[in-house]
Amino acid sequence: MTWTFSTSLDDFRARAGAVLAASPAENTVLLTIAHRLAESGLDVFGGPPVFGWWRAEDGGPVAGAFLQTPPFDLRLSAMPEAAAAELAVELAAVGSGFTTVNGIAGGAGAARAFAAAWTAATGTEQSVRVEERLYRLGRLTGPPRPPAGWHRPAGPADRELAIRWYEEFGAEAGVHLPDVPRAVDDRTAAGGLHLWEDGGEPVALAGTSPVLAGMSRIGPVYTPVEHRGRGYGSAVTAAASAHVLALGAAEVLLYTDLANPTSNSVYQQIGYLPVEDCLVLDFRAA
Repeated sequence: MTWTFSTSLDDFRARAGAVLAASPAENTVLLTIAHRLAESGLDVFGGPPVFGWWRAEDGGPVAGAFLQTPPFDLRLSAMPEAAAAELAVELAAVGSGFTTVNGIAGGAGAARAFAAAWTAATGTEQSVRVEERLYRLGRLTGPPRPPAGWHRPAGPADRELAIRWYEEFGAEAGVHLPDVPRAVDDRTAAGGLHLWEDGGEPVALAGTSPVLAGMSRIGPVYTPVEHRGRGYGSAVTAAASAHVLALGAAEVLLYTDLANPTSNSVYQQIGYLPVEDCLVLDFRAA
């Protein structure tokens, strides 16, 4: 078994692109990050990104990959647990000369395998930051109690509102969102930012990623506190889902925090079905 490390996005896409596209649901985050790096520049998330791909045998097909955009956590593709454990050992051996690993995100099995090998090799301790569930849209249905209002795409006039809501979402979810104004501008220009409006006032927001390998992912979804409990979040999610289906997406995906039973219930009510559980783990000195 062998890992190859690189700082070249072109090499990563050439070597690992096919295996990522073969399982677009499980690899949705890597596909969208690599696309954004290619479209917006290698600095779009912060520090220079690093990449890697894995073959079960020399000369064999690529069967796993990772990428990291420091200071964010390393993100695993779908891969065998043995590959994830081997990656941890090899990254521990090369040390901070290649990258710094403070956390890991990916499918639960691979993430646990990486973490076990990493803590054994480095003497660090692990803790769970977030337990997530990946959902895939089955048959889209409307909210069981449709709210008043309508869906519309966000436009330039909505910029300041969208920036504020992105920041509020990040603070509430405990997620650092890099360069929010740039993210909002890019999403708006691409038609990937959606609002639910009631009485002439925007009341909820949902983002959609570009359709890549037949896949698009919904997120973030945010309803301000004063507008919650009225079904706006599920309505804007359903409308955003219909939008990417119309663009040709074969798979529409979203992540939920398993600590939030409301969101897990709401999305299932409009047709989303569980795919896999995922983990975000932190590492710290013992």
